[in-house]
Amino acid sequence: MVRVSVLYPNGEDIKFDMDYYLDTHIPMAGELIGDTLKGANVDYGLANAIPGQEIPYVVMTHLTFESVEAFQEAFTPHADKIMNDLPNFTNSNPIIQISEVKI
Repeated sequence: MVRVSVLYPNGEDIKFDMDYYLDTHIPMAGELIGDTLKGANVDYGLANAIPGQEIPYVVMTHLTFESVEAFQEAFTPHADKIMNDLPNFTNSNPIIQISEVKI
């Protein structure tokens, strides 16, 4: 299994519409990607380990797929539509990392 992590960095003047993200963006992306998507979790940042310091990421979304190739085959045909929706909920530029799930 692989995990595709979409990390939305925090910063000055970063906006994030969680309602739109959960109610519109995630369902739309899930429908486009289809059954290749095995699981999804959305983490909303609350606090830093060091009190008083800003959180590094506003939101972290983790998507699970069988393989890198399965993700790429499902995502690539819809990448423009999914990525073009970002301005509707955030001005943060996401970082995407694909990792092998070990545990």
